[in-house]
Amino acid sequence: MVAESYSRNLPFTKAYNFRDVGGYAGLDGRRVRWRRLYRADSLHRIREQDAEAFTALGIRTVIDLRRETEVEKFGRVAEHYGVDYRNLVLKHVDWEEVAHPADAVHERWLADRYLNFAEDGREGIAASLRLIADPVAAPVVVHCMAGKDRTGTVCALTLSLLGVSDEDITADYALTTEAMRPLTEYLLRTNPETIQGNEHMFDSPAEAMQLFLADLRALHGSVEAYARDIGITDDEIASMRSHLLTEKA
Repeated sequence: MVAESYSRNLPFTKAYNFRDVGGYAGLDGRRVRWRRLYRADSLHRIREQDAEAFTALGIRTVIDLRRETEVEKFGRVAEHYGVDYRNLVLKHVDWEEVAHPADAVHERWLADRYLNFAEDGREGIAASLRLIADPVAAPVVVHCMAGKDRTGTVCALTLSLLGVSDEDITADYALTTEAMRPLTEYLLRTNPETIQGNEHMFDSPAEAMQLFLADLRALHGSVEAYARDIGITDDEIASMRSHLLTEKA
């Protein structure tokens, strides 16, 4: 039987980092199902010219990890799409308040931020993983502002629970670097204060995600143990694997 294959990147006019996380090798020789879980930058920019393509994905649930102030300022996915919209805020330290000196090891700086997500943002992460584990909620799209950091952390944890290798997880995360180019160009035109002085926040080196995963395992023993520590049950992990992985060969 020929395995299903889809385009990973979904081109929308002003959603620059919208992609499918399916296709990766997971547990027991199974693969992550396509068209069940997506990651994206903010969906408030999905416009009329993209409506047909967005609707065709059949998305049932949108997980928005942004703070309420971000949602108020920029907006959310349009209500007329009829999705189950969940604003599951991922609490964290304000990045603007964290120094990034010239001699900082950038990958280490980013990994520290992601570990802060995992610890301070436990409630939002647990709620997100619980929804992703629910087959009734699928297809799900997870997003934040750029679809890079908060979204990258939730998707990395999900893929790890599905048995995807660190090599594939970090490579998936690093795909955002290319997607960020048109997004940063757009932001420089429309909201330049989000970029200027914060250039160090807009790349996705694979080493940063690898360091984060190593840090999390050092603290909790494994990604699965971390998931249990934040309240995800064995049944929820089993459900996630059941509907997000293909059948065993």
